[in-house]
Amino acid sequence: MRKRRQILALMAAVALQPAASLLLSRRARAGAAVSLLAAGPNGDPISRWANACALALGPGFPGNPTLQTQATGGLDGVTGANHFDALVADDGSTAAIFPGATLIAWLTGDSRVHFDPTRWVPVMAATNSGVLVVRLPPGTAPTPRNIAVGGSLKLAVDQPQSNDLAALLALARIGVPTSPIFGVRSTDAKARAFLAGEADAVFLCGEGVPEDIAPLAANGGVPVFSLGRVGDDGRLTPDPLFPALPEAMRFGAVSENAPFAAAYAAASAAARLDFLVTLPHLTDANAVALWQQAANAAIATAALDSAADASSVNLRSAPGTAAELNNLALSPGDQTALLNFLQSRFGWRAS
Repeated sequence: MRKRRQILALMAAVALQPAASLLLSRRARAGAAVSLLAAGPNGDPISRWANACALALGPGFPGNPTLQTQATGGLDGVTGANHFDALVADDGSTAAIFPGATLIAWLTGDSRVHFDPTRWVPVMAATNSGVLVVRLPPGTAPTPRNIAVGGSLKLAVDQPQSNDLAALLALARIGVPTSPIFGVRSTDAKARAFLAGEADAVFLCGEGVPEDIAPLAANGGVPVFSLGRVGDDGRLTPDPLFPALPEAMRFGAVSENAPFAAAYAAASAAARLDFLVTLPHLTDANAVALWQQAANAAIATAALDSAADASSVNLRSAPGTAAELNNLALSPGDQTALLNFLQSRFGWRAS
């Protein structure tokens, strides 16, 4: 009797499956791939996250298919994103995973960009920490005035088209003068510049931020603000890994007329997104629901949770991913103001 009830329940579930679910189920039985496009080269962090997510997502689909992964393009994900927008069908058979750098390229007007992330349909994501660490004498309270040693903060920076954009905009909004040292491209290089006294501040953003802070803290480095975390409802909350650290806009007084509010929100979202998984624009709603269901199940798996914990990132379901993507919707005027700021202040122009 119990077996019969199980069969009847299964039959009822199949009968209630929407068309997109049945389509994906048929594709799985026929050996056709349900796939995940990785916007980055083989062996880079995005391709490794793609493999981990594919393993975790598969059991959430009808027929438990093995999701195929395909790595495409360079490290910043731009080539992969162009491919995704131009060539991936909206039938729900293929999603893509991108690094946050892809969004930075779009935000800063990179001429290679031929995609629009504000139209992508969110499935899941992982968010990381972003923390500004400043050298301060013992006993000195971290305030906007105190961190600008000699009247200007020497900040080690990769380039404006990087996660450092969020820090540059945050400091501009709270009125801290900066003297960026450009070309410091990696976390290790930033740590070396700080420890050698070449820079008085670094912005640490990405995986493993708590571990990266440790050697700086042992040499006078003080975390002064974070990028916080955007909740599923769109409200900004403290970073869960740094709950006592103020979010950048709460570290200093920001007047209502302070510029670049929208640009800062967009740059912060891009910097926080370690990776995001999306479907193409206009994907059938039933297929979207199926992917999002599979993502919810994947996030709950021990393997993916352990990988996230080891990398110091937080897994986010579709609502949290959507909340971050919503911040990217800059008006043309806001994006032009951002590009003008970068050119006039730092002499930087998108290539």
